[in-house]
Amino acid sequence: MKKRVFITILSLGAIALGTDLFLAQNSGQASSTVNIILGDVISMDAGSVASGGAVDFNYGNTSDYNSSKNVTVPNSLVIISSKNFDVKVKSEGAHFVSGTNAIPVDILQVKAIPGGSLTGTLNQVTLSTTDQVLVGNASSGAKQSLNIAYSISAEKASNILLGKPKGTYMQTVTYTATAL
Repeated sequence: MKKRVFITILSLGAIALGTDLFLAQNSGQASSTVNIILGDVISMDAGSVASGGAVDFNYGNTSDYNSSKNVTVPNSLVIISSKNFDVKVKSEGAHFVSGTNAIPVDILQVKAIPGGSLTGTLNQVTLSTTDQVLVGNASSGAKQSLNIAYSISAEKASNILLGKPKGTYMQTVTYTATAL
């Protein structure tokens, strides 16, 4: 009887060891999980014309003060975003300033115009210190360009600019892309 129990235990042990060895010999594959982890991004390319660029309106003669002036800047902004977004614009101060002299910023119209690769609702706004939507619900994408037109009407030039001391009046205009 002891012999039978011993042979049974020995047989079961051999079967178990043989199965493990058999499984170990056939484990020629392995698997791994690969993860792609995405984060939301929104950025204005440093190569955008508006990044450190300047828009100049020159008033040197009577004709300049009696006509509208328009300056169009192609590729003003180049944006990448993983979500739809708005582009907002505002001035950093209430006036264009030259020394102690000032011109209100609402003299300037800022308009998003067709021609760039950015799509969305293109708007025109009167510049102010409050964020205003220049482009609404722009589509996500990479290297999307936005063309911007700046204008000062003849009426504002003759009523507001005429009579101001000569000089270069400056103000910083800030553009912000905000994901929706």
